[in-house]
Amino acid sequence: MTLSRPNQASTIDAEEVMRLEDLCVEFDGQRVVDGLSLEVRAGETVALVGESGSGKSITALAALGLLPREAKVGGGRWLAGQRLDDLAVRDWRRLRGGEVGMIFQEPMSSLNPLHTVGRQIGETLKLHQGLDAGARRRRVLELLRLVRLPRVERLIDAYPHALSGGQRQRVMIAMAIANDPKLLIADEPTTALDVTIAREVLALIEDLRERLGMGVLLITHDLNLVRRHAQRVCVLCRGRTEDYGDTERVFEAPGSSYTRALIDAEPDGRPIPLEADAEPLLDARGLSVEYRANRRLFARQAPAFTALSPIDVTLARGETLGVVGESGSGKSTLALALARLVPSSGEILFAGERLDLLQDAALRRRRRDIAMVFQDPYGSLSPRMSVTDIISEGLRFHHPELTREQVDDRVLTTLDAVELDRGIAGRYPHEFSGGQRARIALARSLILEPKLLILDEPTSALDRQVQKRLIVLLRRLQAERGLSYLFISHDLAVVRAVAHRILVLKEGRLIECRECQALIDAPDSDYTRGLIEASLLKPSVQQP
Repeated sequence: MTLSRPNQASTIDAEEVMRLEDLCVEFDGQRVVDGLSLEVRAGETVALVGESGSGKSITALAALGLLPREAKVGGGRWLAGQRLDDLAVRDWRRLRGGEVGMIFQEPMSSLNPLHTVGRQIGETLKLHQGLDAGARRRRVLELLRLVRLPRVERLIDAYPHALSGGQRQRVMIAMAIANDPKLLIADEPTTALDVTIAREVLALIEDLRERLGMGVLLITHDLNLVRRHAQRVCVLCRGRTEDYGDTERVFEAPGSSYTRALIDAEPDGRPIPLEADAEPLLDARGLSVEYRANRRLFARQAPAFTALSPIDVTLARGETLGVVGESGSGKSTLALALARLVPSSGEILFAGERLDLLQDAALRRRRRDIAMVFQDPYGSLSPRMSVTDIISEGLRFHHPELTREQVDDRVLTTLDAVELDRGIAGRYPHEFSGGQRARIALARSLILEPKLLILDEPTSALDRQVQKRLIVLLRRLQAERGLSYLFISHDLAVVRAVAHRILVLKEGRLIECRECQALIDAPDSDYTRGLIEASLLKPSVQQP
């Protein structure tokens, strides 16, 4: 392991806003953070990186005194020059939200759904500055403008559910900087955001760091973000420091094999070769989706909202079609329409049969051949059902004639296929990592032996090494079973590793659809070019 300090004239003499010395955290005798030391100075960004479970978020919670009482914390902790060990509860409250701001990983879970944006930001202003209602509202409006939110006079009275993911993240940033903190801790601030919004959020954090002179601790598993936005980086593996130093040094000369593995964990390789005479599986013509607004009493009929403009989609047997675009571009709507899960117009020919004309029992039978893996594997898995019950649910519905023994055998065989241990069959979703839950969701879709698998953002919440392993698994399953994939993602680095062709959507309209590498090398539209740049893809670089 190599530990080195950066040589940066801009921050070397700056005020130290956070320091951890030999930080150790234990739960039930198990050490989850072991001897971590780092510092953050005013005006710099230090990244804390590692795989899921490496101790990144535990470190941040320890620094803020937010760990549960059963946690044993050792070592030294300093924030804004104040030693934190044995700090009184009143002093912790003064520091949190005052000297230190925190952006949590899931803004929708972190924001109170029953309170308006203005009230939630105003609470921290009232607590730390004692501002009256009028002053709070003026300051909240100022903060919302500072984080570049539109129509702030309306947004201040909006509730979190009415905001997009990117807007909710900006509200979290506004709340975190409300009291001019010296340190901002950002825990996976771009998870599940599309690449364009993620780039904007990080550019905003960087701009605020420079304007406000605060230090930033950026917690992430995405090394692309680290290289672009951090001056220094600390690499964690199972709670231990693997590398620490200047960002460029760590990337150019990593001090451990683990760091090298993280750097090399970008999705690579190419999709399995597609047969030249592959038969068509799916052929949709003029497919479109419209939603009509609710009609108010005595009001005229509201105009329809076009979620998906007429589009043609084709997919061959054994082919992967990547579908990319920003949030709200129509990616998931397209998937739901192709699976006949939302009302749509147009023709859908599937395996030689008009899917759009099927009804009731005939449609249910055909749905065995079309399976979906949803974006949030944890949210789509019932916490009250065992792995066996989750995976076998569709099989028991479509094949009630099977005995319990036959169903259990199929479950175990499917667990083998997705490379999960058979011993997990009786366990529950909360006991697994994100990557394991993704494989359980995949197994649930595969047990019916479908012809088409629709994967909606299957890798968005996974770290790069877990993503890479899942992609390898998907390629193997496709080669063995002749599966066709509709692969929806905002991450072009992932799409390039699995897709034969890429379809680009914007605001429900088709922008372009071409062979994968040709599109990345020479996109026809500025919109596609922006997606490629936001994904940090270099068109001229050929993947091995």
